[in-house]
Amino acid sequence: MIKLSIDNIQIEVEENKTVLEAALQSGIYIPSLCYHPDLDNIGACRLCIVEIENMRGYPASCTTNVSEGMVVHTNTEKIQELRKSLVWFILSEHPKAVDKSSQLMKVIEWVGIKEFLPGFTPTPKEFPPTIDEALFEKDLDRCILCDRCVRVCQEVRGVGAIGLVNRGINTFIGTSFNSTLQDAACKFCGACVEVCPTGALTDKVK
Repeated sequence: MIKLSIDNIQIEVEENKTVLEAALQSGIYIPSLCYHPDLDNIGACRLCIVEIENMRGYPASCTTNVSEGMVVHTNTEKIQELRKSLVWFILSEHPKAVDKSSQLMKVIEWVGIKEFLPGFTPTPKEFPPTIDEALFEKDLDRCILCDRCVRVCQEVRGVGAIGLVNRGINTFIGTSFNSTLQDAACKFCGACVEVCPTGALTDKVK
C-alpha cells in the first residue's frame, strides 16, 4: 500500500493506482472527460491536471501513478485557471447548447467558464452527413473527440467498428469510408452511447 497526501488529506491506496483513481476512491473530485474506469488512460482532455510537489509542470492525474509520500494539490488557483482555459477551448468548437444531463455540463459547472472573445461565435464544422441508425442518434457537433466511444468499441468490446477519421481540425469519429455501422461490423451493443460524456451519442427515442 502507498501513503500519500491529496489536498491535505492523508490517504492509503494500492501501489498500482493513478493519482486520479486514488482521489476518486477517497471522495476527492477531479474533473475529467476522457477518463473512464473501464478504459486505458490517455490524458487527452487534460482537465484532470494537478500539482505534485517536487514534480515539474502540471501532470495529468489519470496517467500519473501514486508514489510513497507524494503530495498532491488538485484545486489550486492556477490549476483552476488552466482548466477554465481548457473548457473554453472545448466550447469554442461546440456550437450547440450543452446537454444539461451530460458529464460535460457537470465539468463546466464545477470548473467555470472564461468569457469568449468579443464577437466570437462558435461555428459547426462541416461534417459528412450522419447516416440514420436504428438504435441511437449521432450529433457530431457535440463531439469533443475524447475518444471514449472508440476505445470502448476497441478495448472492451473488441469490435473496432468506429475510429478517428482524418487528421487535425478535420478529425471526426466515424466508420471507414463513411459506411453504415452494420457494414462496419457494429454489434449494436450500445457501449459507445453509455460512455459518451457530451450527448453526441444518445439512445433513439421511439
